[in-house]
Amino acid sequence: MKDALRITEIFCSLQGETTRMGLPTVFVRLTGCPLRCGYCDSAYAFTGGETQSFQTILDKIASFNTHHICVTGGEPLAQKGVHELMRLLCDAGYSLSLETSGALSIADVDPRVSRILDIKTPGSGELSKMHWENLDYVNKADEIKFVLCDRSDYEWARDLIRERRLETLAPVLMSPVWETLPPANLAAWVLEDHLPVRMQVQLHKILWGERPGV
Repeated sequence: MKDALRITEIFCSLQGETTRMGLPTVFVRLTGCPLRCGYCDSAYAFTGGETQSFQTILDKIASFNTHHICVTGGEPLAQKGVHELMRLLCDAGYSLSLETSGALSIADVDPRVSRILDIKTPGSGELSKMHWENLDYVNKADEIKFVLCDRSDYEWARDLIRERRLETLAPVLMSPVWETLPPANLAAWVLEDHLPVRMQVQLHKILWGERPGV
């Protein structure tokens, strides 16, 4: 169907990550992803879903009466039509963020969108999929995010941040993998190294666990 996307779920919750943490947000979770990160918490979005027209999606979003929208997945950029949906959402005046794995180019994403760009670590199992040219496109309205499995991941990310001076490109976030890397450990490492990053934990999991749609 033209002017449609495969959608796993659309729901309203509190943003659990990024500098928008705690804000009421409508999440549009697209179906499909070319990556298989070992810690993925949305594997249910790899397949299935329902084809929905842009108008159906826009109407559902509007029903929540919420200003902040997050387009996520899966990997939302795997569906080319997402660019038109994001343009429509920006035209409608929403504050829009995009959560992307870093494996696909963000070059054509509407500049009004705040792009949350993952950098895959060795522990993710998907480092080889990184599209490193994305770092040429990020700006201060975007955010660069590392999800860390262990001390080795942290040291790899720390060295990359220092080498590429990533904090000069966009705000840099570090997250521990849920129930794998103790958050206090990550906090201690960041402080010890005086690293110019924002450490974050996943607020939605603290509040509701790992249930879909929250």
